[in-house]
Amino acid sequence: MLKILGKTTSINVRKVLWTCEEAGLDYLQEDYGSGFTPTETDEFRALNPNAMVPVLIDDDFVLWESNSICRYLVRKAGRDDLLPGEPRACAEVEHWMDWQATEFNNAWRYVFPALARKNPAYNDENAIAQGIIAWNQCIEIVEQQLRATGAWMTGETFTLADIVIGLSVNRWKMTPFTHPDVPAIDAWFARLNRRPAFLRHGNNGMV
Repeated sequence: MLKILGKTTSINVRKVLWTCEEAGLDYLQEDYGSGFTPTETDEFRALNPNAMVPVLIDDDFVLWESNSICRYLVRKAGRDDLLPGEPRACAEVEHWMDWQATEFNNAWRYVFPALARKNPAYNDENAIAQGIIAWNQCIEIVEQQLRATGAWMTGETFTLADIVIGLSVNRWKMTPFTHPDVPAIDAWFARLNRRPAFLRHGNNGMV
């Protein structure tokens, strides 16, 4: 059985768990990370030299980086609906996944610990203000895309792009600051809320 190492409060672990359930894959999850089994050990670094979660173990195969894990899982399950085999359709999904892991995630690096986690080390009001602007700019890109498709991130079919973007948008929604109106995102989010796996691992009260 697949084994996923990482605490369920981690947004990147939740991404993998959601993917497993959408793909119909059974798994065993073990809590690793801050507050649980430590990752700063030689044993864990042998699995992931970055000492970060999640880590996937599939028999003798070990994989880290959450988006890579998600790609592997849907390929293993043969779920071309979640990540198409056709090159252009696949690229449509993967470029949103890559953008989420770089531009979108970087936009909240200061704002999220400042406003959602209330971390006193993040108290620069100018940095918070600039971070909100950058985060909202990313949200506007998602809003424009969903206006264009009228359904899911890449069109009429739910894919991995919706999983990775969905968790990031959920984090944005739950971070306390004034949010712009995003009707296309709101409609898409309502569709996500009809997916049981999203309610378990996405919109479950965790930021």
